[in-house]
Amino acid sequence: MSVAFTREEDLEATAADLPDRPISPHPNLVTPSGLALIEAALASARAAYAAAQAKGDIEADRTAMARATRDLRYWSARRATAQRVETEPDGRVRFGGSVTLERADGRTQTWRITGEDEADPAAGSVSHASPLAVALMGKQVGDEAVVAGQAVEIIAVD
Repeated sequence: MSVAFTREEDLEATAADLPDRPISPHPNLVTPSGLALIEAALASARAAYAAAQAKGDIEADRTAMARATRDLRYWSARRATAQRVETEPDGRVRFGGSVTLERADGRTQTWRITGEDEADPAAGSVSHASPLAVALMGKQVGDEAVVAGQAVEIIAVD
């Protein structure tokens, strides 16, 4: 539908009623690099808020302000609840460490277990709250686990 066929009040409500980004109920564990990521995102949200505030009161600016406000609330909450965790290797799968699995079909995969905001499965990192990490935590080389309904063997832990 064209903007010509909407009321100005509807546009304002759309910008102001952006839903908050959901905040996980899990503990906000972070690695040192994850904490840096949160702090960078918070700084970016603050800059976006300041830029939107400086532009004035045009409709696009209200939408930008609503987005910046939403992101600022999210990253402020994530920074406030962040629990920095640094662990030492002990031969077990742990937060902040990497684990290499061998699947039944012979494929191997390496995953790093990180905080939720740092997780990027395409880059090889998963959240500590993910089913994969939960299935592997505390295990060591030679142990087996069930991941996605299939047995895997842990072949390396860093």
